[in-house]
Amino acid sequence: MRMTTLYAALAGAFLLGTAALAPAQTTAPSTAAPATTSSDKMPAGSPVTHPIKNAEVATGADYRADKERIEADYKTAKANCKTQTGNAKDICMAEAKGKEKVAMAELTAKRTGTAHAQYEVQVAKAKADYDVAKQKCDDQTGKEKSGCKKQAKADEDKALAEAKANRGSLADAQKPKKS
Repeated sequence: MRMTTLYAALAGAFLLGTAALAPAQTTAPSTAAPATTSSDKMPAGSPVTHPIKNAEVATGADYRADKERIEADYKTAKANCKTQTGNAKDICMAEAKGKEKVAMAELTAKRTGTAHAQYEVQVAKAKADYDVAKQKCDDQTGKEKSGCKKQAKADEDKALAEAKANRGSLADAQKPKKS
C-alpha cells in the first residue's frame, strides 16, 4: 500500500513538473537578452545540461525522487529476502545491497556527469558482483569452494583493472577539444 502511494506521488510530481515546463519551452527567447551560460537564469526544476558531456544532469528534486525510489526498491528487495533461509537469504541480501550501491553510483554519475563518477559506477558493479559470487561460493565445499572464491576474486580484480583503464579514456573524452 505504501509503495503504491509513493509511486503514485512520484508519477504525479513528474507529470506536474513536465506540464509546468511545457509552456516555458515553447516561448521564444528575447533577441535583446545578453548571451548567458546554460546554468544562468534557468527556471527552477528544469534539467541542466553538463557543459562537458552535454548530458542531462538531474536537478535537486529529480535527484531526491530517484534516491527515494532506490531506497524504497532496496527496502522491498530486503523484505523479499526475509522469506528465504540459509545461504539463499545471504545471496538475496548481497544482490539487494549490490543493486542499491550500483543504482546510487549511477545516480551520482547522472547528477555530476564526471569521468570519476563513471569510474565509481564500474567499481560499484565489480564489488557488487564479487559480493554475490562470494555468497554463491558458500554453497560449495572443499576445493570447489576455494576455487570458486579464487575465481570470484580474479573476476573482481579484472573488472577493477578495466575500470581503472577506462577511467583514463573517460577523462580524455570529457576534455574539451581544441580547434
